[in-house]
Amino acid sequence: MQHHEQAYQVRRMMDQGYATSITIEQLSKAVALSPFYLIRLFRHIYKQTPHQYLIHLRIARAKELLRNSDLSIMEICMAVGYESLGSFSTLFRKVAGLSPSAYRVCSRPTCTSTYIPLCVCVLHNIEDRPNR
Repeated sequence: MQHHEQAYQVRRMMDQGYATSITIEQLSKAVALSPFYLIRLFRHIYKQTPHQYLIHLRIARAKELLRNSDLSIMEICMAVGYESLGSFSTLFRKVAGLSPSAYRVCSRPTCTSTYIPLCVCVLHNIEDRPNR
């Protein structure tokens, strides 16, 4: 197995098991590389360490759940592989720029939106540009 294939295999393992506790030791053992070599290889190929990749993967899934579910922040924290709400919130804020609850509020559409889709404008003969 070539080293690029091993790095790809590690990435697949993280993609599939992001919600579980994953250590670099487990990953390196699964692909028969030393932990230090795996970190260097992964960084060379993906421009980030396995740990950084896992954080971004988990935060991306958390964002999806915050936008599209009514799960509590704690439930989302656990669903994406964190055991501590504090560490999850800190990492989320660092990556997303907002706390999980603020992200949820900002990411949901509001009822006061003035946007009308073009298909509705055409159907009801509404001018698609605001009067100036």
